[in-house]
Parts: sequence; C-alpha cells; structure tokens
Amino acid sequence: MTLKKKILTGYGVSLVLMGLVIAWAVTNLVSLGRATDAILSENYRSIIAAENMVDALERQDSGILLLFLGDASNGIAQFRENEGEFLSWLSRARDNITIPGEAKLLESIDAGYTTYRHRFSALTDWRDSAKPPLRLAHYKETIYPIFAKVREGCINLRNLNEETMYAASVRAGNVARRAFWSTILVAGAALIMALIFSLFLAERIVRPIRRFMEASKKISSGDYAVQVPVETGDELGHLADEFNRMATQICRYNEMNIEQIISEKNKGEAILASIEDGLVVFDTKLKVTGINPAARRMMGMELREIASLQCADFFADPNVCNLIRRTVETGTQPSLPDEQRIITIPAGEQSRHYLFSVTAIHGRDKKLSGIVLLLRDVTRLKEVERLKNEFVMAASHELRTPLTSLGMSVDLLLEHAAQGLAEKDRELLQAAHEEVHRMKALINDLLDLSKIESGRIEMEFEKVPVPTLFNHVQAVFKNQMDMKAASLTTELAGYLPRVRADANKITWVLTNLISNALRYSGRDCHIALMAQQIGPNIHLSVRDNGPGIPPEYQSRIFQKFVQVKGREAGGTGLGLAICKEIVRAHGGAIWVESSPAQGSTFTFTLPVAR
Repeated sequence: MTLKKKILTGYGVSLVLMGLVIAWAVTNLVSLGRATDAILSENYRSIIAAENMVDALERQDSGILLLFLGDASNGIAQFRENEGEFLSWLSRARDNITIPGEAKLLESIDAGYTTYRHRFSALTDWRDSAKPPLRLAHYKETIYPIFAKVREGCINLRNLNEETMYAASVRAGNVARRAFWSTILVAGAALIMALIFSLFLAERIVRPIRRFMEASKKISSGDYAVQVPVETGDELGHLADEFNRMATQICRYNEMNIEQIISEKNKGEAILASIEDGLVVFDTKLKVTGINPAARRMMGMELREIASLQCADFFADPNVCNLIRRTVETGTQPSLPDEQRIITIPAGEQSRHYLFSVTAIHGRDKKLSGIVLLLRDVTRLKEVERLKNEFVMAASHELRTPLTSLGMSVDLLLEHAAQGLAEKDRELLQAAHEEVHRMKALINDLLDLSKIESGRIEMEFEKVPVPTLFNHVQAVFKNQMDMKAASLTTELAGYLPRVRADANKITWVLTNLISNALRYSGRDCHIALMAQQIGPNIHLSVRDNGPGIPPEYQSRIFQKFVQVKGREAGGTGLGLAICKEIVRAHGGAIWVESSPAQGSTFTFTLPVAR
C-alpha cells in the first residue's frame, strides 16, 4: 500500500466516524426542534390573545368609569374602540384551541362578555332617558362583578396555556438532555476508535521519518556518509533511495569545494580589510557579528574580542543604537538628514567626527538577517566647515564698521544735501541708501547664522505656553495685517502642554515665517497659526493661501541664499536657514508642505517641557 493510500484510509475512517456523530447529532437536533416548535405553535398565540383581551377589557372598563364620571362621549368612544379589539382576540383564541378545558373556558368568557356588553347598553339607555344620574355604587353592584369575572376568565386562559407551555418545555428539556448525553456517548466512542487507529497509522508513517531526521542531523553535523535503510516500497521507500543518493553527492561536493570556500572567505576578509571606512555588522539582537580593521581603529579596540559585544558597548550616544533597533523593527533603512547622521568619538585629546549610515541585510526570503553600520571619517570636513564659519564671522565683523559709516554718510546726504541735487542724483543716492541697509541686514543675518552653527549663541530655555507665543506674534503683526487687509488666526488642537524653548528665538522663527507669508501672499491673504501635540513633541505650523512653492525648491528652501526664482527679491535668502538652525538647537525639525497655487504650510517641532 502506498503512503497516499495509507493516509487516505486514515482520513476515510475518521470521516466515517465523524459522519456517524454528525448524523446522530442532527437526529437529536430535529427532535429537539420539534419539541420547541410545539411549545411556540400550540400555546404562544393563545397567551398573546389572553393578554390582549385583558388589556382591551381593562380599557373598556376605564371607558365605563368615564361614563360614570360624566365624560360620556369619551367613555362610549373608548368602550366601542376596544370592543372590536376584544372580539378580534377572542376569535383568534377560539381558532387556536389545543388544550383540554380551553374551549369551555372560552365559552365562559364569551358568555360573560356578552352580559358585560348588555350591561353597557343598559347604561347608555339609562343615560339617554330622563332618569336620575348614574352613581358609582351602581357600577360596583352591576358592572364590576361581571368585569372581574370576564377578566378572571382571560387570566385563567393565559395561565392554562402557560402551564401547558411549561410542561412542553420540560419535555423539550428532557429531549435535550437525552440528545446531549447520547451525542457525547457516540462522539466519545468515535473519538476513541479514531485515536487508536490514528496512533497505529501514525506510528507506521512516522517510523521511517524518524530515520530521515536522524540522518539529517548527522549530515548537518558534517557526517555525509550516512545512509537510510529502505524497508518499504511506498513513497517513503523511494524517498529513502533519493536521500541516500543525495547524501552521496553532498559528500563528494563537500570534498571538492572546501578549498574554494576557504579561498572565497579569505578573499572577502581581504576586501573588508582594505576598505578605509569602518564597517560593523550587527544581528537582529544588536549583537556585533563582524567588524573590519578600520572600524577597530576608529573604536580603539584593535586587540579586543568582539564575540560578546553589544551595540551599547561601541557607542556612548544611544541615538545610534536606537536607530539600528528601529531598523530591525521596521526592516527598512531610516531616512535622516546628513547633520543628524554625524557622531563624535573621543580620540585622545581630540575628537573625531564620523558620518554613519545604516543598511538592512535581507535574506532570500526577504527576512531581515542583520544590519550593516558604515562609518566615514568626516573630521577634516567638519574642521573646514568650522574654519569657514569663523572666516564668515570675522569678515562680517570687519564689514559691519565701514558699512555703518557708509550708511550714516548716505543718510546725512539724504537729509541735508538731497534737495540741491538733480533728480537722477537723488535716485542714485536713494538706491545707495537701500543697498547699504540691505548689506547691513545681510551681514547681521550672516553673523547670527554663524553664531548658531558654531554653538556660540546662548539659549535661555524655559517652559513656555504655546498660546503665549501666538498672542505675542499676533500683537507684533497687528498693524501690518491691517495695512494689507490680511487676517491672522490661531488654531489650537485641544489642551497643549508647555514647550521647552527660548521664547525670543522661537518668536523670531514665527515672525520670519509670517513675514515671508505676507510678502509673497499679497493683500487679502489669510494666515493661520496652528499647534497640535504628536507624541512627545508639539507641532507648530504657519499656513498661508499664497502662490505656493514649486516642488523643485521645497527640498532646498532651507539652504543658505536659496530664493525662488521669479519672486520679488526682498530678503537675503538666509531667513529660513536661520529658522532651521534655531529649531535644530531646540532639538526639533522644520519642513514645508506646499502645492503651486494652493498655499504653503511651514511646520516645526518643539519638545514638550518635562
């Protein structure tokens, strides 16, 4: 018998036993359903009819009482309205007689109700005659006894059907219990039989598989001479033949390729050793699995064993390890700007700066198998940048004094000598005045940017409420908004905690963003200040409905001296660069979202004060 037939036989026996259990359960469910249907169909309608007759009778009695109290028109109308209701439900009860004694009870109700109606007719005749007015004593003597008798009959009819329904439910419960225990008995017997047969069949199938497992373990441990005995003629026997041939081929292949594998390994190690950039390989648990000589020199651990090192043993700054951990969790490389991918490592009396990048290693099944950290020495570039900033600062300081003198001279000429000059001369003098002031603004911006980039500017951090920042900015721009017929509104997303910030510097950032919006949006524009909390940061935004920023400029707008072509030149091109550096000094980020002709939204983040 083939392996397929063995498995099909096992499944067939299990399916037959399962079918027997299902058939028995269905039979019991049908019996239980019949008992339940009997409860609902035989008695439920009579109970509903009895309850509705009681309700209609009580409303008629209320109509008679209204008649005695002097409200004859409403009383008669209420009695006649519920009379048809009572007779309708009485007729339905007659059509559903299924219990002994129910017909006699309905005849009694019918006779009593007929008398009740006659008494009501007599009351209406009494009222229409010239006899004395009706009294409540007459109601208690002639009407109420008949009402109570008919009502009691309706209640007895309901109780009779409820008792019959309860008896039927008891019978249904007995049927359900018998079905439950009989189904358990049949299912238990079928389960035991299926278990015994399954154990027997499983043992017949698993015995050769165990031999395959033992042979596979020997091959994985390096014993390629293992052979599996062939005992059956089914698929497992054919598999044993193929397994033995495979083991023989692997043994021959191993003998031939061991030297080639060693050669390729040595070649890979030589390539890694020749790379001047540092390479560190981590597994998914952030344990170091490989490091090249350049990385050893960078970390100062040329002779140290790396078998038990973790990421935290390499970097004192937790941001790098957190970034690698986030890459392991998401499976994708993080996207960070270059200024956030620089780490500083002490090296004796000096410190060296390295630009790092994180790359995920995926296997054939796209599953993450490791992380590669690349370290590139950018110490010289950082030094060049520092020297450039110092040169810009020194040059700006040297230019400020002559520019100040030149500006004062031009201002004096405009004030005292401009009236005696020709029109063209006055225009040239006014142009010189504007250019001098523009150069002074450029020098001041360069000095501020250099101080921020070099870390020389002092930050006075404090806990600042966001509404306070917005209110101050609104007060500053009130007159400008009125002059341009523009509107400046604030939108706060619920309660916002205080932020950790230098209030003056952040106010400068908001002021610069609003000034840009006013400059490029024109008259009748709308500017909105928005704030919302996302995680541990507060997002502050300045939104306008101006012409927007072209996509090719959105990634460069925060660089120095970058201005959108075709726009009115009124700034130095350093405002957004200064905004970016101030936000970075607060530990935040700034970006822009814009579409042509649909306005722009500048957003930056500030940390929540703790």
